[in-house]
Amino acid sequence: MTILVLSLPRYLRKLNAPRFGATTLLAALFLNTLGLSAHAAPTSCPANFYDGQAPDLVNAKLATHTYSLCFSEFAVLDSGLTRTPLYSADHLTAERIALARRQRRVDAADTFHEETRLPAQDRAVLSDYARSGYDRGHMSPNGDMSSASAQGESFTLANMVPQNPNNNRHLWEGVEATTRTLASRYGDVYVVTVPIFAAAQTRWLHNRVAIPARLAKAVFVPALRGAAVYLTDNAPGMKWQTISVAQLRDLSGIDVFPALPESVKEAAIKLPEPKPFSQSYERRSYSGENEGEHYSNALLYHSFKLLMR
Repeated sequence: MTILVLSLPRYLRKLNAPRFGATTLLAALFLNTLGLSAHAAPTSCPANFYDGQAPDLVNAKLATHTYSLCFSEFAVLDSGLTRTPLYSADHLTAERIALARRQRRVDAADTFHEETRLPAQDRAVLSDYARSGYDRGHMSPNGDMSSASAQGESFTLANMVPQNPNNNRHLWEGVEATTRTLASRYGDVYVVTVPIFAAAQTRWLHNRVAIPARLAKAVFVPALRGAAVYLTDNAPGMKWQTISVAQLRDLSGIDVFPALPESVKEAAIKLPEPKPFSQSYERRSYSGENEGEHYSNALLYHSFKLLMR
């Protein structure tokens, strides 16, 4: 299995001195999000990406200190700075979802594990999440996995972000279940899930693992020749919105489907209403406690506006 490693450039290594916090370094990476050349990471698992092309990092600074990891049914690009994925990706087919629905869901409490293929200093550890008030939230969900081994792989911390428990167990579960329904209905969908950080305003678990402000799940439906993105705050409640792939690119600095024409990226198709757990027959195991932090659209905009001065 190939792991792509990109080291921090010299000017960022200087920022990583003890007198600078992790927030300072993350803010530096988000400076001038727009107008930077795209960086397309090579991948050894092209089947997870539409047309075999991994997402482009439009903000090329995001590519520093990253690791491209392939698993049997999904892929992630992990950041040694945030100690989370910058995205996860998988190709859901109707056949795979039928198999996944027949799988017995594994016991989550015994399955979360550290990703030992990542350097120790750049990976999350189980203690990072302990008594944090946040769930270990899957980016590529357990419910998408069609075998016991694939399920086990999905519980790597390389596939996790700190997620508000209410969001994880209700609205986001509904987003995941509805995405599976789209795959069953139309034959297949390509999915890229992206945590969106608030740059200088980002909160951290133990000053080690970055907490995303928002979560986005981008879906391309080949049968419709259309795409759109579910977007939620990483916070309690049932509020969500649909945005285009182009809008997600502007928010996150990541072009999730680089092979699509710009016209498809700019026009968001209508996505079904997410059905939360109480309205869905999907089973899922959970882990977490308490409530997380809320970040509004205004806070994200203000943060990036300050950084781009």
